[in-house]
Amino acid sequence: MTEQKGTVLIVDDTPANLQLLESILHAQGYAVRAAISGPMALKAIRIQSPDLILLDINMPEMNGFEVCRALKADPQFVGIPVIFVSAAVDTADKLRAFEEGGVDYVTKPFQPLEVLARVATHLELKRHRNHLEELVQDRTRELLLTQDAVIYGLGILAEYRDPETGLHIKRTQLYVKLLAEQLRHHASFQGYFDDTTIRLLYHSAPLHDIGKVGVPDHILLKPGKLTEAEFEQMKQHAVYGREVIDRIAAGMHDDSAASFLRLAGDCAYSHHECWNGTGYNGLSGDAIPVAGRLMALADIYDALTSKRVYKPAFSHERTVEIITEGDGRTVPEQFDPAVLQAFMDLQGSFKQISNAYRDEDTASHLSRSAASGLLSETDKNGACHA
Repeated sequence: MTEQKGTVLIVDDTPANLQLLESILHAQGYAVRAAISGPMALKAIRIQSPDLILLDINMPEMNGFEVCRALKADPQFVGIPVIFVSAAVDTADKLRAFEEGGVDYVTKPFQPLEVLARVATHLELKRHRNHLEELVQDRTRELLLTQDAVIYGLGILAEYRDPETGLHIKRTQLYVKLLAEQLRHHASFQGYFDDTTIRLLYHSAPLHDIGKVGVPDHILLKPGKLTEAEFEQMKQHAVYGREVIDRIAAGMHDDSAASFLRLAGDCAYSHHECWNGTGYNGLSGDAIPVAGRLMALADIYDALTSKRVYKPAFSHERTVEIITEGDGRTVPEQFDPAVLQAFMDLQGSFKQISNAYRDEDTASHLSRSAASGLLSETDKNGACHA
């Protein structure tokens, strides 16, 4: 048995032409399908995409040019090579065939060897093109993985300065992604949260605290409430973070990298901004970048549910109560109302992530505190500067 070389769809309203082409191609190991009209051809293509199409031009109801135009308008089928087969020898017809997206033109009455040679050539070209596209996709995937590893590494660099935060990076990444997907169709963010933006937000989230590398250890690791001067210095980590990312962006000449770094810079600078204007740098309302609004809530939730040098870990339930009702330091008015509502709708998923990626010391602290009833108390000596 001859090895099958690919699937060819023949489209022609003349049964004799269909039979002849089918016998020629089948004898050479091609799988052959046939359609006697343009609409039938488009239906057949949608059911099972062929590797190549031999397409007659002069057909009733829908001519070959119209079929090819409809085919090339669909991203799913635009890569299928189309060879026009026609009795027309006029140069204008041939030019139009190529303009409509055809890759070749065979004149009737055709020679079997010529048809076979052209079919083989264009199938081989298609295989090479597909292979190149696979190589590009593989290379792109490798570059993205490398980018993600570098980003994550930079985020971990900040975590090394603040060792008690452990899995903070992973948790906040997942929280931000949850919020973004929940708000995708919200009227306030119409058209903002597409797949690309959500991916960029997810992968830029680890850099939100990169500015901590510029904060002295005696402030960053202080086991108690900061003085006013110390807190002012702590607040600078948002500025330091944006400066670091801006310096990286200045050396980049790639638009996709620039988009990513812009989101990362927004997140680093504005994740401590408050909707009511009481945040680190005084931004309020819509002036706060979207990335910062999402991270602000994710960061607060994670800080409250995690043990820190300056505070105990609170339970998920107590944390939700603090965020939605306030506790004197955290108030609902500091969050974008749409983001706050998304959090309330997603609180079950937040709890699942918190439990799945919980630090060991936080877990043991919660267990001890729950047994002794300490989770109902509020740490009045620690500022929430996670």
